Amino acid sequence: MTTLPDGIHDFLGAAGWAGAQIAPLTGDASFRRYFRLHHEGKSAMLMHAPPPEEPREFLHVGRWLLDQQIRAPQIYAEDLDNGWVLIEDFGDARMRDWLDENPAAEDEAYSAAIDTLADLHRKPAGPFPPYDEETYLREAQLFTQWYCPALGLAVDSDGFDAAWREVLAPLTANQQPGVTVLRDYHAENIMLLAPDSGAGSQGVIDFQDALVGHPAYDLVSLLQDARRDVTPELESRMLARYRECADCGDEFDADYARLGAQRNTKIVGIFARLNQRDGKPRYLALIPRVWEALERDLAHPALAPVAQWFKANIPADLRARNGALEA
Repeated sequence: MTTLPDGIHDFLGAAGWAGAQIAPLTGDASFRRYFRLHHEGKSAMLMHAPPPEEPREFLHVGRWLLDQQIRAPQIYAEDLDNGWVLIEDFGDARMRDWLDENPAAEDEAYSAAIDTLADLHRKPAGPFPPYDEETYLREAQLFTQWYCPALGLAVDSDGFDAAWREVLAPLTANQQPGVTVLRDYHAENIMLLAPDSGAGSQGVIDFQDALVGHPAYDLVSLLQDARRDVTPELESRMLARYRECADCGDEFDADYARLGAQRNTKIVGIFARLNQRDGKPRYLALIPRVWEALERDLAHPALAPVAQWFKANIPADLRARNGALEA
C-alpha cells in the first residue's frame, strides 16, 4: 500500500478536489512524486515537489510556454510552500510508448516535435538564465566526477576541462542572442494529446529547467535520445526539416555535434550518479545507446580536443563496449 504524503488531502480540499480518487504514478529520475486524480468525471495530475524539488520554476516556465501558445499543461492550483501543484492531465500516451505500437507514424510524430521547436525558436527567448560556458562545463564534469570513479579510472580532469573550454568557446558565441531551451525535450516528455487521431497534437512536460541557449540543444535531446533508438537516417531527415524553417547558420552542424557530445557526456555521468548515489541501477542499461551517439559526435572535427582527451584517458576496450557500466 502506497503511503500518501502528509498534507495531500488538505491541499485537494482547498483546490476543490476533496474526495478525489488518488492513483500514484511512477516517478522520473528526480525525487518528485506524481498522482492521477479522478473526481466527478474529471481527471487531473498532482505533482508533489517538496524541497529541494522546488516547483516555482515549473510554474514560471509553464506559464510562459502557455503564453507563447506552446502546449504545456494548464495550472489549476498550487501551494508553493509545501510543493503541491495541480495541473491538466495530458493522459498516458507518451510519444515513446505510442511509437512502440505505431512505428509507421515515426516521421509524423518527430516532424510535429520538430515543428514545435522551430515555432519556439522563432519567438523571443523567455526570461530564463543563460546556458553559459560554465553551465555547459559543470554538466560535462559529471562524467569525470561520477562515471570515471565508478570504473576506477584515474583521468586527467584538468585536461578534460581545458578541452571542453576550447570546444565550447565558439558555441557560446554562436548561440547569441539565444532561444528558450527546454533541456529535456525527448520522446518520454512529449505527450500525444489525441493519439487516436495521429501524432500531430502534442504537449510538453518536464520543462522546469529551461534556460536561454543554443537552438541545437533541444534538437540533440530529441534526436539523440537516451531512452529510444533514433536511427541516423531519421536524425538526418528531422535536421533537414528543421533547417527548412530556421536560419541555422554556417556553424550549425558543428554546434549540433558540440552539444551532442556535451549532453551525452553529461548523461553518462548522470546515469552513473543515479546508480551510485540514488540506488537507481536501471539507468545503467541506457549508457551504451548514449555512448554510441557520443562517439558519433566526437568524430566531428569541431570536437577534436575532447576526442583526443577520450583517446588518451578512456580505455579502448571500454569504448568498444560503448561504455557499459555494471551495477
